[in-house]
Amino acid sequence: MKTLLVPVALHDSLDSVFESTRLAATLFGSLVEGVSLRPALAEYVPVDMVGGMTWLRDEEADKAEADAAGRRFVDFMEKAGMPLAQDGPCTPEAAALAGPRYRWRPDVPAGDAFLGHYARLFTATVVGRPGSDDGSPRMTTFETALFEGGRPILVTPPRSPTTLGEAIVIAWNGSTETARAVAFAMPFLRKAARIRVLSVEGGTVPGPSAEDLAKALACEGIAADHRALPAGRRTPGEVFLTEAKDYGCDLLIKGAYTQSRLRQMIFGGPTSHLLAHAEIPMLMAH
Repeated sequence: MKTLLVPVALHDSLDSVFESTRLAATLFGSLVEGVSLRPALAEYVPVDMVGGMTWLRDEEADKAEADAAGRRFVDFMEKAGMPLAQDGPCTPEAAALAGPRYRWRPDVPAGDAFLGHYARLFTATVVGRPGSDDGSPRMTTFETALFEGGRPILVTPPRSPTTLGEAIVIAWNGSTETARAVAFAMPFLRKAARIRVLSVEGGTVPGPSAEDLAKALACEGIAADHRALPAGRRTPGEVFLTEAKDYGCDLLIKGAYTQSRLRQMIFGGPTSHLLAHAEIPMLMAH
């Protein structure tokens, strides 16, 4: 987790995104790069289908909002005591000695396509947990980073966490998506004080069990206990969050969308439930 990308847009969870990033950067001595993020709207947007009226997108307002987001990012990092990264390319020798540091890149194009491409250069991307409220982070940002970045995403809760990665729960369902998330999470797993591998009846696909994963982690030198629970009247997503809270979990590892997004939109699913209700950071991959 030596490089962290933070797409910055003004929303109500921005402080949690910044604090979660700071915690991760402190843990791993990471280079944090913030970039402004704003939606790419059509130049003309119809607002009256009868009269044919349109309005022109306000480029100056977009730029002012991006500048404000950048100031929020820089101000937070400065107040947190994180130094500005030195100009010039990174070298392996310098990276090995450097501690947590930040930089801001303002010159990025509008739209999410850039984020999907650029995220491939970083160990992880940090995004706020999306929501339906006007002040919530956008779902398109989460989905672009998840599906196009090819790297894991650290999804932060609405309220800032105080710790990160000390007590980890792996929401195991035997899938390739969760196996990939576990592989990406190895830096966190190697530093955690406690780890639990948790599976829920009715929420798994054909594949290794929670006990199998715990044994595999032991071969990596990582101690983890395991539990396989019945769902009962609760959904797997509800069980994961309840058990995580009881465990004192401050990082949940989960493969995202083992079921298709369309199916989860219609019938629900663990990923959708976690995105709607999780109050702890989550490391996700697809």
